[in-house]
Amino acid sequence: MKLYDGKVAGALIFAGAVQFILGMLVAECLYPGYSVSKNYISDLGVGATAPIFNFSVFLLGAMVLASAYFLRQRVQSRTILGFLSLCGIGAMGVGIFPENSPYMLHTVFALIAFLFGALSAIASYKVQKPPLSYFAVILGLTALVALILFAYSEASVNVGGAPENAFYLGLGKGGLERMIAYPVLLWAIGFGGYLTKE
Repeated sequence: MKLYDGKVAGALIFAGAVQFILGMLVAECLYPGYSVSKNYISDLGVGATAPIFNFSVFLLGAMVLASAYFLRQRVQSRTILGFLSLCGIGAMGVGIFPENSPYMLHTVFALIAFLFGALSAIASYKVQKPPLSYFAVILGLTALVALILFAYSEASVNVGGAPENAFYLGLGKGGLERMIAYPVLLWAIGFGGYLTKE
């Protein structure tokens, strides 16, 4: 039963990440004048592309949260289960509360999803075997560093009124935000595949 539950968890993580990447790609193509450098990822959650993006990110979160449920039979570490659960809740919140939501709800849930997604990747080190365990740590750390730089850039531009092109590592706010999201999504695909094979 533990083996089967691990395969279900892996399939859920894999499918959740893949469908979100494809959903985001479709939304980017349909959003008029969208720039991966100049626009936030969550800009896709308002306007004509909102149904696609918001459903896709909510589904990602729900599948990650469900995977944590199934994974509890396969993994002894409560740390990764907690991180995965929080990441899933964060992604679901992003889908429920688009960026024009009040009380900074979107920002809070996005931070939860980004932070605990990166921490999940790092925590999976003990679940996977090398070399995937090493790649997981590298991808998680990449996302964490990008999150810190993104937060610093946002504060500098919004609070200090500094020119945007002086921050975000020259990638633009959308580009640097993707340096948080993409490593976690790539890890999720690899981790999901690893679990389905176990």
